[in-house]
Amino acid sequence: MQSKRSMALATDSPKAEPEDTALRWSGRLSLRRRILAVNILPVILLAGSFFYLDSIRSRLVAERLLQAQSETRLMATILGSTPQDQRATELGRLAHSSGSRLRLYVDNDVKFDSWRGESPNFSLADPAEESWERKLAALLDDVIDGVVGASAIPRFHEFPNKPPPSALIQLADDRTHVITASAPIPGNQAATLVTDRNVRDIRRLVRAERSRLGMIVGFSTLASILLSLFLARTIVRPLQRLALASEQVRLGRAREVVIPRLPSRSDEIGALARALSDMTETLRERIDATEAFAADVAHELKNPLASLSSALETMASVADPKLKQQLMAIANDDVRRLDRLITDISEASRLDAQLTRTTFIRVDLGQLLERLLAEREARGANNGIKIAFARPQRGSATVLGDPGRLARTFENLIDNAISFSPPDGVVRITATCSDEIVIATVEDDGPGVPAASREAIFDRFHSDRPEGEEFGRHSGLGLAIARTIVEGHNGTIEVRERSSEQSGALFVVTLPAAR
Repeated sequence: MQSKRSMALATDSPKAEPEDTALRWSGRLSLRRRILAVNILPVILLAGSFFYLDSIRSRLVAERLLQAQSETRLMATILGSTPQDQRATELGRLAHSSGSRLRLYVDNDVKFDSWRGESPNFSLADPAEESWERKLAALLDDVIDGVVGASAIPRFHEFPNKPPPSALIQLADDRTHVITASAPIPGNQAATLVTDRNVRDIRRLVRAERSRLGMIVGFSTLASILLSLFLARTIVRPLQRLALASEQVRLGRAREVVIPRLPSRSDEIGALARALSDMTETLRERIDATEAFAADVAHELKNPLASLSSALETMASVADPKLKQQLMAIANDDVRRLDRLITDISEASRLDAQLTRTTFIRVDLGQLLERLLAEREARGANNGIKIAFARPQRGSATVLGDPGRLARTFENLIDNAISFSPPDGVVRITATCSDEIVIATVEDDGPGVPAASREAIFDRFHSDRPEGEEFGRHSGLGLAIARTIVEGHNGTIEVRERSSEQSGALFVVTLPAAR
């Protein structure tokens, strides 16, 4: 439990995460929420154009004020050139054509009102009598104006009783604009023309723009949410399944868990799924191999331990010096056998991990074999067996690898060939390069390997020794270690029949040539 906790702390540590993948505050949010936030953000920026609508309304209001002032001055000019007895008729005509209420003030007294004795040419709607759609639109206007901080316009209660200085705009209860403008009559400074008009197009234009913008924002929001759900389904959900399956594998349920491979996806998530699936399969194979290796180790260690225990127990009850000496020799052989077993087991158990951490360098296989054979000759390790080495041209058989491990591979193959060779036999070694691969062979004159056993001889603790050889002299790990090293160098090793009709075994090692 403590090891799992420390592993989790190490994994969760910010120091263990690369800087280019680290997330600060956004790392607290789930991926689904981050996708939604990223897709909604442009919509929020688009909704900011409501502020721009307020500036449009302000410009429209300013334009209508200028327009009202210009029209009032124009009508005042027309009245100034109209005879006194015809002004009433002209005022009625101007009021009808402009759709405005016209009032003529002389010394602040109303001398003429186009609505006096006539029906008003415009009226302000009662909000209580409007349809629910207009009421909802008015409510939205108030809400949006409050959100965007629209400039306040005075509320309309009644038309002013006195001419305003220039122009006055007010907001009626139905949210239409009432503009009152005044202009002096040319040639009569005591007379002032006042126009009142209900400007409804400002409300209509602003609401139309807001309606269109609202539809755009609504559709954009809906599209962003649907896109977020799509991305969540295609990204978040597969990642959640992969994470759940990986967690179950971590909890030791690897055999019960099937990592989805997502074969229909050719994107990065599909590649991740297949990588996790392959990794899990490799992990299962490693676990099976470790369990089998542990069982084989226990079995192989029991034999010399049982023999050593029996020899020591018998030695305590035997008085004959010669018999004691024989039992002591047996005990010494068992100790040496245990030492060889433990040494080979230790190396075999570390090979995979060490090969993954080893940095490969360019190795001239011809020079490596030449040095190896010279060292064996110097220490007398060939037991009188002749070694024939067809040394290749220098630099022609070059591979990428670990020189020490490659030397151990050929050491084991040569030891195996010598152990099976007859006293007058010859072990032949070659190394050549062909089609970007380096092929090395070790050939002996022994009895050869039966076709049914050519794969089994590379299994751990497999031992099929020649008759008469001393028992326990070999651990049965030499060829297994050789295959592990070769496969760790992306190569292959196999045993074949000799091309000649002579008996014997031919081991072929194939490695990629160094470019």
